Amino acid sequence: MIGFVGIGVIFVMVFGGYVMAGGKMSIILKSLPFELMMIGGAAVGAFLLSNDMSAVKHTAKDVGKVFKGPKWKPDDYRDLLCLLFELIRLARQNPVAIEEHIEAPNDSTIFSKYPKVLADGEAIELICDTMRSASMNYDDPHQVEEVLEKRMEANLHHAMHSSHALQAMADALPALGIVAAVLGVIKTMASIDQPPEVLGGMIGGALVGTFLGVFLAYGIVGPFAGRLKTVTEEDSHFHQLIREVLVANLHNHATNICIEVGRQNTPAHYRPSFSELEEALKAVKSSGAA
Repeated sequence: MIGFVGIGVIFVMVFGGYVMAGGKMSIILKSLPFELMMIGGAAVGAFLLSNDMSAVKHTAKDVGKVFKGPKWKPDDYRDLLCLLFELIRLARQNPVAIEEHIEAPNDSTIFSKYPKVLADGEAIELICDTMRSASMNYDDPHQVEEVLEKRMEANLHHAMHSSHALQAMADALPALGIVAAVLGVIKTMASIDQPPEVLGGMIGGALVGTFLGVFLAYGIVGPFAGRLKTVTEEDSHFHQLIREVLVANLHNHATNICIEVGRQNTPAHYRPSFSELEEALKAVKSSGAA
């Protein structure tokens, strides 16, 4: 919702201020379709040229995050901590019993309690692969931690491609606006024999290209890229939480300590309070005992 509000504020302030200052929208509206075709078309073409089809699809899908915001909410972080608590506790009580859950998470009675987490393939793979490593009696937990770190860095790098692609487009738009403006000047020079009022309109139309390129770059596409980068980084905290808890488990800390490590490493605006998490874990214990 806040994204739509932001776009509305941009348009109202820019064009509202222009009209209130005595500007005429007719010149902009007359040139806009042609300038938008040249600038927008060139930007899209350059985007397609510099990215493969998978990156194009990935970016088109990710644009929705600008308006939806981060995927993971505070309740999801609490649920993740509860899920990890159940898995770690079972792995320590009965190492054999945990295998059916990490080998077939979609059929697991534990994972099925947390459908949103289960629907995230990367989160499930991180959990299952790391717990499988723990069951192999790794001598050096730091080795697993290093593997997780590199894996998460690669995942984040891939997830950030959409924001980088949009930022590259934003960087190119002002120059493409100048290209459109130069073409407008060329058109004007070819009609130099026209009266001043006609030439003035043609020059104004040419300058719409410069305006449109800068406006789209810094008013629309650039903020889209920045917001997408922020959302992607926010969502990455969810996977980082998995790493923190499971690495603590590899170091043989008590189960409650492992979960508290995860809680402490959760971003402040998503972090459940100690009492809230304690109540959730009591509910998990009660359901397990039943």
